[in-house]
Amino acid sequence: MKRIITTPRANWQQKVEELGFGFHTLDSTYWDESVFYEFSMQEIDVLEKASNELWEICLEAVQHIIDKKLYAQFHIPDWFIPHIEKTWNEDAPAIYGRFDFSMRKGVPKLLEFNADTPTSLFEASVVQWYWLQDTQPNKDQFNSIHEKLINYWKYLKNYLYDHYIHFSAVQDNLEDFTTTEYMRDCAIQAGLDTKFINLMDIGWNEEFQEFRDKEEVAIKSIFKLYPYEWLVNEDFGQHIIQDLNRTFWIEPSWKMLLSNKAILPILWKLNHGHKNLLPAYYESDKNALGFSYARKPILSREGANIQLFENGRIISQTEGDYGEEGFIYQELCPLPDFNGNYPLIGSWIIGQEAAGIGIRETNSLITDNQSRFVPHLIQ
Repeated sequence: MKRIITTPRANWQQKVEELGFGFHTLDSTYWDESVFYEFSMQEIDVLEKASNELWEICLEAVQHIIDKKLYAQFHIPDWFIPHIEKTWNEDAPAIYGRFDFSMRKGVPKLLEFNADTPTSLFEASVVQWYWLQDTQPNKDQFNSIHEKLINYWKYLKNYLYDHYIHFSAVQDNLEDFTTTEYMRDCAIQAGLDTKFINLMDIGWNEEFQEFRDKEEVAIKSIFKLYPYEWLVNEDFGQHIIQDLNRTFWIEPSWKMLLSNKAILPILWKLNHGHKNLLPAYYESDKNALGFSYARKPILSREGANIQLFENGRIISQTEGDYGEEGFIYQELCPLPDFNGNYPLIGSWIIGQEAAGIGIRETNSLITDNQSRFVPHLIQ
């Protein structure tokens, strides 16, 4: 794994905007093509194998949690547990997820799994692919995300009500809206009838006990880019279990168990010593880690409220509004250091298979909302 400094394409802003990528520059540069990361084919094989293995053990962990009724660790409301179990037992459709890895000495170590509402999908799938075609078309990339998305939507078409699906996000959030519209475009290419609806415009019909859009069309299948932990703490979320249509929500609610960092100690306990996992514990057992560890809220976003300890001393931390539900403690595994640049590898699972990677880079050990997306290629 090498970090290569390069020259950005002329008019790169226009090029990415033509693809529909409008948030390339926020408070600072987000899409950064002044550098790229180069991987060997062996490293890519290792990443692919690790992602596929971790996906399988994640599914086993969900079954274990359901069998042992371990929901208290996840701070999931009791009233929503039957819905989680129903979606799991009925194999409700799931599309995607993103493992976040620290690559240490050629071995990917899982830091967390973004299983419910992962972003950076469009830039990993389309934007970096077009960068590669413009700059080094004779090289390859670990990137079959687009093809796998379309193929999996084709597969799911037979499982969705009426083959018609709504796509929803908070429209004012450009990143979420772009990700959702990209996902919708993949579904359209797969032959599905689709419709976007602003999340705030989803209505509830009390008489018929069903969700409806602004045109009073019943919502029976919906892709939502909005976290379950927010939904279930809002009055609106109660309607999910009252819904007589038994709407397919994508991602399904069983993904709550994997997107919550409380899954990490369970993964470690069930797969102790797995080369791609880090030792992780709840508060009661944190002393097993000694004095070097990461303290993470079980529910947080964009790297908020994380503390990294090395030999008992804080070496990096972030602020935020998370942590009320509790914390997990994970063995310290710093991101690799490339002259003060720290890359986090996001490895995508699409339709049960590893599909490609995207890299977010920061100038600190914790990847936060100031991270930059950097493309990659295979040497």
